[in-house]
Amino acid sequence: MNDTALMAIGLAVLSVVSGMLGLGVAFAAVPFLGFFLHDLMHEVQPLSLFLNGVTALFSLFGFARSGLVEWRPAILLAIVTTVFAPAGAWLALHIDARWLWAFYFVAVAYLAWRMFLPEKSDATSTVEPNLRMALLLAAPIAIAAGMLGVGPGFLLLPTLILLGYEPKHAAAINALAVTPPSFSALIPHLATARVDPALGALLVVVGAMGGFVGARITSLYVPGRRLKQAFGVLIVVMTAYTLLQILST
Repeated sequence: MNDTALMAIGLAVLSVVSGMLGLGVAFAAVPFLGFFLHDLMHEVQPLSLFLNGVTALFSLFGFARSGLVEWRPAILLAIVTTVFAPAGAWLALHIDARWLWAFYFVAVAYLAWRMFLPEKSDATSTVEPNLRMALLLAAPIAIAAGMLGVGPGFLLLPTLILLGYEPKHAAAINALAVTPPSFSALIPHLATARVDPALGALLVVVGAMGGFVGARITSLYVPGRRLKQAFGVLIVVMTAYTLLQILST
């Protein structure tokens, strides 16, 4: 089996998983595609950001069919993340990557720990979601995600859950909030990106299908508590994989 087929199959699986969480696939596509494409800045990051936008958009379609999207917070968060994501992509060209990854690992370790904490009581589920704090945190999240080329969804989803949003609604909001910044973060890469058009087109089709299927699986079959736990597991697995890749280079 050649590398193109392996990339398509792997991305299909990753897109379904990311679609279930409304993340966009970049958080997993960056380390995965980095195994096949060795130019992080000019191949992997631009392609991953575009795939992130496509998979998040089709995941949004899947959640919208079940009426899970809370449009007002989703649109407001999308505006904030879209404005700040290009700043992160620009900073990535001027900041030592070791500092970026250090921030990333600290953030995901904290979020994974919080995802596995048991609920304090049933009353916590009735707490009003804190949209104002979500909007304040969305700006640094978008900047950090833009610097790493992974899209803001991987950090924004657990933040929304911790701020009081039910996990399924958080995933649906996240799908919209990460779609436009994924494309806006591409702007600093446009002049220097080197992506094979045929490979890119194949992965976009695969990613779109996977994102939609994943969202439908969550909408119809996955309880909110299980979705939260699944995200905690995903953080641990992908962080360990990313760290191994960094140490092996």
